[in-house]
Amino acid sequence: MPSRAARAFWVAAPGRGELRDEPLREPRADEVAVRARYSGISRGTEALVFSGRVPASEHQRMRAPFQDGEFPAPLKYGYANVGTIEGGARDGESVFVLFPHQTRYVVPAAAAHRIPAAVPPARAVLAANLETAINGLWDAQPAVGNRIVVIGAGTVGCLVAWLARRIPGTRVLLSDVNASRESVAAQLGVAFAAPDRLTPDSADLIVHTSGSPDGLTRALQVADFEATIVEMSWYGTTVVPLPLGEGFHAKRLTIRSSQVGVVAAAARPRWDSRRRLELALSLLTDSALDALITGESPFDSLPDTMARLAASPGNTICHRIRYD
Repeated sequence: MPSRAARAFWVAAPGRGELRDEPLREPRADEVAVRARYSGISRGTEALVFSGRVPASEHQRMRAPFQDGEFPAPLKYGYANVGTIEGGARDGESVFVLFPHQTRYVVPAAAAHRIPAAVPPARAVLAANLETAINGLWDAQPAVGNRIVVIGAGTVGCLVAWLARRIPGTRVLLSDVNASRESVAAQLGVAFAAPDRLTPDSADLIVHTSGSPDGLTRALQVADFEATIVEMSWYGTTVVPLPLGEGFHAKRLTIRSSQVGVVAAAARPRWDSRRRLELALSLLTDSALDALITGESPFDSLPDTMARLAASPGNTICHRIRYD
């Protein structure tokens, strides 16, 4: 391999990150060495991890596939790495790996998922979030003609809306408190409305991804009779109050959780996580999805970048890290 050393981003303590040198061994026969080209920051989850807000009860369930260290810190966390295989029969192949932010690494060959030729590697950082969106819609089970509202126009919310609008006859509305998301919604081909402009009792299916308790409250108001609300937000240590004494019971509403760690029950008899991720990669051919990459910075600045995004994300949807 060209280099036997690597550098990785670690959460050294809650709210503080640093770059550390990592030893890099030679790959065994069933492994590949990968040189990173890009990684993506899954802003909602990684901000909670960076801030030390993972509940103790979730320390094992929230482990990333190639995580080093333990919650709350120090640990190496992340799962959206795009790179190039160096050496062996797959030399030069572009791959997606559920690996943290690191310049080079060695993983089992089966963990390096080939990126289709029609998908630009720079866009492939969205694969893990698209896999989450796919699983969320499997949990939601939308139907032809549904009125669908997605509350929260972060990466996962935008991808859910983008997928749902492909279902014939659906009316998909994306909602966010950030008005700048309207232009992103337009590029994805879906309508947009601020939360305070949503019509009560107007949706058959609501997917909530905002990470805000206020967003879930709005979902209860938007839901029509016997509608389903799919909760995809993860709140960490935040306690979420809900006004269940209002229309929740009279409208016979359903709140269903969705989380990507397990394949949704509706698909589980036929799908596994590997096939689901390969599906996500195959769907990333649409150049409209580039609208979700709202910033890029070099790997060397990642400690400052992560601290800034965790403290004040601004207009960030997906932030991409570039490895030179």
